[in-house]
Amino acid sequence: MSAPAPSPLAIVDAEPLPRQEEVLTDAALAFVAELHRRFTPRRDELLARRAERRAEIARTVTLDFLPETAAIRADDSWQVAPAPAALNDRRVEITGPTDRKMTINALNSGAKVWLADFEDASAPTWENVVLGQLNLIDAYTRNIDFTDAKSGKSYALKADAELATVVMRPRGWHLDERHLRLDGSPVPGALVDFGLYFFHNAQRLLDQGKGPYFYLPKTESHLEARLWNEVFVFAQDYVGVPQGSVRATVLIETITAAYEMEEILYELREHASGLNAGRWDYLFSIVKNFRDGGAKFVLPDRNAVTMTAPFMRAYTELLVRTCHKRGAHAIGGMAAFIPSRRDAEVNKVAFEKVRADKDREAGDGFDGSWVAHPDLVPIAMESFDKVLGDRPNQKDRLREDVHVEAADLIAIDSLDAKPTYAGLVNAVQVGIRYIEAWLRGLGAVAIFNLMEDAATAEISRSQIWQWINAGVVLDNGEPVTAELARKVAAEELAAIRAETGEEAFTAGNWQQAHDLLLTVSLDADYADFLTLPAYEQLKG
Repeated sequence: MSAPAPSPLAIVDAEPLPRQEEVLTDAALAFVAELHRRFTPRRDELLARRAERRAEIARTVTLDFLPETAAIRADDSWQVAPAPAALNDRRVEITGPTDRKMTINALNSGAKVWLADFEDASAPTWENVVLGQLNLIDAYTRNIDFTDAKSGKSYALKADAELATVVMRPRGWHLDERHLRLDGSPVPGALVDFGLYFFHNAQRLLDQGKGPYFYLPKTESHLEARLWNEVFVFAQDYVGVPQGSVRATVLIETITAAYEMEEILYELREHASGLNAGRWDYLFSIVKNFRDGGAKFVLPDRNAVTMTAPFMRAYTELLVRTCHKRGAHAIGGMAAFIPSRRDAEVNKVAFEKVRADKDREAGDGFDGSWVAHPDLVPIAMESFDKVLGDRPNQKDRLREDVHVEAADLIAIDSLDAKPTYAGLVNAVQVGIRYIEAWLRGLGAVAIFNLMEDAATAEISRSQIWQWINAGVVLDNGEPVTAELARKVAAEELAAIRAETGEEAFTAGNWQQAHDLLLTVSLDADYADFLTLPAYEQLKG
C-alpha cells in the first residue's frame, strides 16, 4: 500500500481576492507546505529558546559575547560571499509596504534599493499578504500601473535601468499566518512571505540580472540565522536556481543579536549581504529584555535617545567594523521624517537633522542608509556621495580603531536624559494612533510628521510598561502609575474624538486601539510582541 499524499495547505477564513489564483497556485502552495513541514519544528524550538534566553537575562541582568563561538570571531580568514552587481551600491534605501502605489513610487524613487516590506510597515491582512505579492510580480513583468481615485493622478514605472533593486522583508519568525494551515496548524508568516515570493520570482529576477534578495527581521541569535540559511539552501535546490543566488541582509534590531553579529554573518556567509542598524526595534528589545533590571536600564523619552548616545554609538560602530571585517555591507538606520506640504519651516529644520544624521553615518563608515519618503532620497544621496564619490561602498574602511566591550552595548545609564511627562503623552498618542491604523490594515502611518511602523508602537508601549514597573518619577514630579497612563489615554481619546468629529471617530477603531494599548502597557504579564494580540483583532 502506497503512502498517503501529503496534506495540501488549506486556505482558511479568507474572502477570495481578485487574481489571487496567480499567487496561490497549487505549485506555490506545495512549496510553502514543504517549507512548513521541514522548518517549522525547528522554528518552534528556537522560539522556546528565546524565552529561555530572556529568563537568563532576567536572572543575571547582563549579556556577553558567546564563549562557545569565540573561535569564529577569532578566525580572520572567512568572508561573506561577494556582493552581486545589483547589490554592490546601496547608498540609499527607501522602505515601505507593497501596496500598488508605493510599489511604483519606491521603484521610481531614485533610491538604489527598495525594502519591500511585508513586516513592520504592513499590517498582515490577507489582502496585504496576497496582493502585495501580486504587485511585486506585476512590477517585475512591467504589468503595473496605478491611478489615484481621489486626485486622478496616474503612476507608471520608469525605465528598468532607473528602478531600485528590491530587497524583500518577510515577517519575523514569531508571527503565524492564520489563513494558511497544514493539518490544522498555521504556517509561519515568514515562510509564507518568503515562499510565495521566492517561488514566483527567483528565476525571473536572475534572468533580469538581479536575484532573490531579503531582509531578515527580528533575528535574536545566530541559530535563527542558521535556520534561514537552511531554508535558502533547500529553496534554491527545490526551484532549481544556483546555490548562492539568495542574498540576505540581517537587521541587528535585537540586543541579543548585537552580541552575535559575526556569528550571524558566518551562518549565512554564502548568502550574506550585510547587516542593518534598526533603531526603534533595537531600543524596544533593550526594554523588553531588561524590563525588570531596575533604574539602570530605564530609557528616557524615545526621541531623546539619539544615535549619538554612547550605547547606540557602540552598537553602530561595532556593526560597521564587523561588516567590513567580513566583506559585508553596513546599512544605517531610518530617517523617518515625512515632509510637510504646508510648513516649509518644519521641513527646513527636519531636513537639516536628516542631513546631519546621514553625514554622521557616511562618516562612520556605513555603506548606505534608509529613508521613509522619496523627498529624503536626494538628501541622503548627497551625504553618501560626498564620502563615496564614484565608489559603490566603503567596505575597505575597516574601522580597526573601534573597540567595543560587552558592557558598552548595555550602558543605558550613560544617558543624561530622563523620562518626562511630555514623553509619556507622546508614547500614548503614537500608540493609540498607530494601533488604530494598523487595525484598519495600514502598517506604515504618518503621525506628527514621522513615518511610524510597528517598531515605534512597540517602543511606545514598552516604555509605558517599563516606567510604571520601575517606579519612574517624571520631570513634573509625578510618579508613572497605571492610573496616570489611563488618565493620559482617556485625555488622548477625547482629543481624537474632538479632532476627527463624532462620525469619523465612531467609524474608526479608536476605542479598540485605546483598550489594546492599555492592555499591552499595563498587564503584569508583558506581551512579547504587540502584534500578537493585535493580530487576533485584525479583520481580513
